[in-house]
Amino acid sequence: MSLKEDYVRVRKRDLERLTTEVMQLREFLPKVLNGDLIELLHKARAAETLKACNEQDQLRQECQNLRSRLDAAQSQAEGEREEKLILREQLWESREQLRQQAEFCTELGAAACTLLWSVSSKEAAVTDMLADGKLGPFLAVAGQTLESFVKSLGEDGKMEQRDLCSHDNQFVLALAGVITNIAAVTCGRDFLASSAPVLLDTLTQLLGMMKPGACSKLKVLMLMALYNVSISVKGLQYISEGPGLLPLICCLLQDGDWEVCLHALRLLQSLALEEAGLAPALRERLPLARIRQLSSSPHATLRQAAQDMLEDLRHLTPAQQAPESGQRPLQEPAPHCRGESPWGGKTT
Repeated sequence: MSLKEDYVRVRKRDLERLTTEVMQLREFLPKVLNGDLIELLHKARAAETLKACNEQDQLRQECQNLRSRLDAAQSQAEGEREEKLILREQLWESREQLRQQAEFCTELGAAACTLLWSVSSKEAAVTDMLADGKLGPFLAVAGQTLESFVKSLGEDGKMEQRDLCSHDNQFVLALAGVITNIAAVTCGRDFLASSAPVLLDTLTQLLGMMKPGACSKLKVLMLMALYNVSISVKGLQYISEGPGLLPLICCLLQDGDWEVCLHALRLLQSLALEEAGLAPALRERLPLARIRQLSSSPHATLRQAAQDMLEDLRHLTPAQQAPESGQRPLQEPAPHCRGESPWGGKTT
């Protein structure tokens, strides 16, 4: 930067004009900036200051209101949280009470039905049940209970996954045993054939739902009940009209439990050897290969039943075509009375 002073060259005319303007401002400025204008400016500035203070007070009030609402919301949330914990605890207690009540009811039903199972092995007891007029509702509830139980087994349908000595298993086995014993009496199977066809359909349907090798005891009791009903003319006619019965029996003959095969074979024999049973066209679809295989079973009862079935089938056609030819008549099937408890002991 230069140490010499800097000068600005201005025209004399411009300097005179600037001087004139400064003099004019000195003359007119006091007239413009009078006391009123200055007071007005002070008032305007004061008004702006007051407005800013009011706005701050309003914002401060709104902030306090929001803080109060936040505190109230937090208190409410805390109260609801505590209430939720209390309700959850009450819900857990209610579920536990419901579980205990259900377990008690199942235990009571298992005990009562086991006693009824034992009592129903007597023909006089079944007669009294029919005379009382309460057997129909009981059979309806029994059918619904069996259906619910089988459906609760899931897709695997394995009772082995449950405790075989549990009360619910004892309950359904006892119900099936009661139905079997009722069907073992003449008046009982006539009642089932005429007044409880829904139950017979349910038994057939549930036998098809249970997987091979599973629920063997329950299958045996259901097959025994259907066999007992088939001894009745009405029962045999109703059961044989089911289009899926023969495929179901053929499937049950493939079961891994020999008792299931035995009672399925007896039911098939009852249907096939009666004149009002399976039609000739259906007799041609009998699983003869499986029956011949069962005739070599290591279980003596099953082996004998299969051999009897094959022997009766050999005599069936000649006996129907020429009844006077001296062929031996087919024996009347005997009913099965299941007087066993779920633990395998005889109750009679």
